Amino acid sequence: MYHLGVETSQDMWDVEALYDTCFAPGREALSSYRLRDGVLKVSDLCLIARDDLGILAAAIRFWPVHIGEAKTLSLLLGPIAVHPTRQGEGLGAMLMQNSLERARLLGWDRVMLVGDEPYYRRFGFKLLSGIKMPPPTNPDRILGMALTDGAWDSVQGEVCRAV
Repeated sequence: MYHLGVETSQDMWDVEALYDTCFAPGREALSSYRLRDGVLKVSDLCLIARDDLGILAAAIRFWPVHIGEAKTLSLLLGPIAVHPTRQGEGLGAMLMQNSLERARLLGWDRVMLVGDEPYYRRFGFKLLSGIKMPPPTNPDRILGMALTDGAWDSVQGEVCRAV
């Protein structure tokens, strides 16, 4: 059994260790990390899953970003990770669905991420056209999901830090 909760300051090192385990060295050199530098994460949406022994099994984080000249506010999802020994148990889907529903309830309109469309399609993410992430992001991996009807209509431009 897993216990879902909001990430606290006491969880930070466990979450960072999980990300180090799940992602290649140099993960913090990715362009999406430049959008997070000096920006507070959206704490109410950053969730973790621990097992009955209190061992961290999965985590998801969200950050605010601005898009285009209009500085349209959006959520940037990521990273999301499930410990390799816990993959295939539905933890990633549980975190994704729970956090997206929380985002809707908190009044967020849209969420984006950089990832594989075939995987994220099942959660409702689609390729975003007209949205540019800092290089060297592959434009075919920029995905978005509207949390309210029409939330991505006419949103375009470069993604930048929300400071």
